[in-house]
Amino acid sequence: MSELPLGYFFGALFVLLLMSAFFSGSETALMSLNRYRLRHLKDEGHAGAILASRLLENPDRLIGLILIGNNFVNILITQLATYIGFRLFGNSGVAIATGVLTLVLLIFAEVAPKTLGALRPERFAFPASFIYTPLLKLAYPLVWLINLFANSVLRLLGIPTDIRHDTALSTEELRSVVNEAGGLIHDSHRKMLLRILDFEKVTVEEIMVPRNEIIGIDLDEPWDDIIAQLRQVKYTRMPVFRGNIDNTLGYIHIRSILTMLSDNSLTREAIEQNLRPAYFIPETTTLTQQLVNFKRERRRHALVVDEYGEIQGLVTLEEILGEIVGGFTLDAAISGDITPQPDGGWIIDGGASLREINRALHIELPIAGPKTLNGLLLEHLEMIPDARMCARIGPYRMEIIRTTPNAVKTVRLLPLSVPVDEREQGD
Repeated sequence: MSELPLGYFFGALFVLLLMSAFFSGSETALMSLNRYRLRHLKDEGHAGAILASRLLENPDRLIGLILIGNNFVNILITQLATYIGFRLFGNSGVAIATGVLTLVLLIFAEVAPKTLGALRPERFAFPASFIYTPLLKLAYPLVWLINLFANSVLRLLGIPTDIRHDTALSTEELRSVVNEAGGLIHDSHRKMLLRILDFEKVTVEEIMVPRNEIIGIDLDEPWDDIIAQLRQVKYTRMPVFRGNIDNTLGYIHIRSILTMLSDNSLTREAIEQNLRPAYFIPETTTLTQQLVNFKRERRRHALVVDEYGEIQGLVTLEEILGEIVGGFTLDAAISGDITPQPDGGWIIDGGASLREINRALHIELPIAGPKTLNGLLLEHLEMIPDARMCARIGPYRMEIIRTTPNAVKTVRLLPLSVPVDEREQGD
């Protein structure tokens, strides 16, 4: 009986090489799919994404199917190439076929398709899912048997096989994803997302208005002073107390007394009748939790108390939202507490919040300890400094301009890159 022409065998060999490349490339593509984008496409009803997601729910079955197909095809390729080599060159053709086949398989059935699968996973994986889905059903008994033996070997080695990896990202991993997004997310939006991720680490104590800066209505003050204060106030809500903030009675919404204020009929009793109960929160509450609390309680501001119940400050919804959006403009961010100087430095109030300074000036003063510039300097110097004393904290030089017996009131902050003139060096 005459033998078939070699052209048939070369054609079969070419088809088998394509099949081997398909198995190799599709395996890499399916395993390289972005799980979060896959979930998004699945929710949008993408057919390929739906099938790929189902296949990846049991990766051991998918890998088993691919390896069965790939090894079966590669064995056929080896046998066919050996036969072709023998037909062409006799016994020496077997060795030639082995060498040539190794190179061909490595390039065209492994490296090239796997690289393509890694570079274009969706274009490769989604069409492959339409092939693997029915193929897995047909070959399921064989795949199940092979996986049974493979998993048994792993269990004998003490390796559990029923673990399902959690695809949820930690905060730090999510931070890395946001940072790596690059041009996909606008820079200002990326910064807002990163600030939101920091909310779990930041407490209301770090952003509150300190106790000594709370502006409220003291009903023990002369009535003319109270009226003058109400006419000039720039806030919509104010705490009301007697004597000091620890004796807070509640808070007043200026809108509720605006009519009486305009026609001069406002009285102390009217203020007390329009008071709303004060809302107290512990200083250790995180911004994430407080944002939820504000929404649940339908509140916009709260008084912050320490473990002894003493009022330490005031926090508002606007201040929490400000932690997300930052300063809208540089002029808005640099308030009366921070005044820019022609030499590139800044005059800063000692009671200014370190977080506010960092956000306004785009610098990185340490915020792990003290919350204000005064506290940072006192911790660094371990004393109440005199005026004109200088301190270096990180890449910044701080010149103390004005002090009181118990605090630093005004500081001149200057980056070390800005030269100090001779007069200052001699002080």
